[in-house]
Amino acid sequence: MTTDSHYDAVLADYQASRRLPTLVASVLDDGAVCWTGGAGAGADVAAQFRIGSVTKTMTAVLVLQAREEGLLGLDDPMAAYLPEAEHGELTLRQLLSHTAGMHSEPAGPWWERSPGVDPATLHARNAGTGVVFEPGSTYHYSNLGYALLGEVVARVRGASWLEVLTARVLDPLGLTRTTYLPQEPFAHGLSVDHLRGTLRSEPHQDTGAMAPAGQLWSTLADLAAFARFLRDGHPQVLPVDTLREMQRPVLEEYGLGMFVHPWRGGTLVGHLGSMPGFQAVTSIDPDSGRGVVALTNGTTGFDGNELAERLLGEHTPEPATPWTPTERVPGWAEPLLGSWHWGNSAFELRWNNDLLEFVDLARGRVGDRFTRVDGRIVGVSGYHHGETLHVHPTHLECATFVYTRVPYDPAAPIPGE
Repeated sequence: MTTDSHYDAVLADYQASRRLPTLVASVLDDGAVCWTGGAGAGADVAAQFRIGSVTKTMTAVLVLQAREEGLLGLDDPMAAYLPEAEHGELTLRQLLSHTAGMHSEPAGPWWERSPGVDPATLHARNAGTGVVFEPGSTYHYSNLGYALLGEVVARVRGASWLEVLTARVLDPLGLTRTTYLPQEPFAHGLSVDHLRGTLRSEPHQDTGAMAPAGQLWSTLADLAAFARFLRDGHPQVLPVDTLREMQRPVLEEYGLGMFVHPWRGGTLVGHLGSMPGFQAVTSIDPDSGRGVVALTNGTTGFDGNELAERLLGEHTPEPATPWTPTERVPGWAEPLLGSWHWGNSAFELRWNNDLLEFVDLARGRVGDRFTRVDGRIVGVSGYHHGETLHVHPTHLECATFVYTRVPYDPAAPIPGE
């Protein structure tokens, strides 16, 4: 039987190993929350985080609602509702399942980090763009496609996407802490400098016409309620049969607005999400009701499906030292950061939790850690434990291991020899 200590250990290990500022999660069993926890300094399980593309599942629910009421058909061409949009021949089903072959991102500035534009501007920017795949031929994720689906909903309902979402999904499900813009308490989006471990704030843009693809903010409690809905349905939102239709893969592991992820216990359905400074997952197994919702305020280092499988799995990691952001990299360590090679084997040196770490890039794991003692750089763990790392103008040397900024040239003498 999985215990709270297992969940605590998994979350702490994930926060530490992935260098996430804060990480919060809830585990569901038979559709009900059985555990909630947080890791990282200041983690607040009641705070809002930006949920990114988890928004897409809510947009897809709105499309299926309209289908249920006869306002549209999934195999209708987009031109029936958005005659001014590029590629009006693409069907709503293709947009929902990411099989339309449409560009992944809209033309123009990076939409996630730029002030949003209105639908007319979005259409104008994308006029004349081609598809990247033959429609229906392959799975190709498209944020642009979901922006257009949100506008289709607005057209057939005669109200904005947000107004329809609020009235037809958020209010009936009681998702009072799922909002368009953040409301206190909320986490601030952060990115972690890869080599230094320092933090930088990320922008919180109003994405305008792209909002149906990834605008929303939410909490663990609200997303847990939404996950229960994905399993059980709701008389005012969608019935179970329609949700099961959405959860059947069309191509690869994606249905109509949901990822369909096989795992050892069955199948997890829901969505992953990311926006600058945030990542999220909302997943539930429709058969067992086991599921995970998790939120972090870090731009990188998070894999929602991986974390879900670890939380729902049986392996409990050893206690982990929490990852803490760097305030300042010491002067002696700063010039050493970056890529190094031992022969043709690639490594990087990074500053992490007040230690200098050698990361083996081929294996994706930390090999050695060093600190400074009495003017020497000394190994504190790994193969070089206890050895001195010598810094030379052209290379590093530790116990005859020589590390250079570029791979060795077999025809050239090895530095230091």
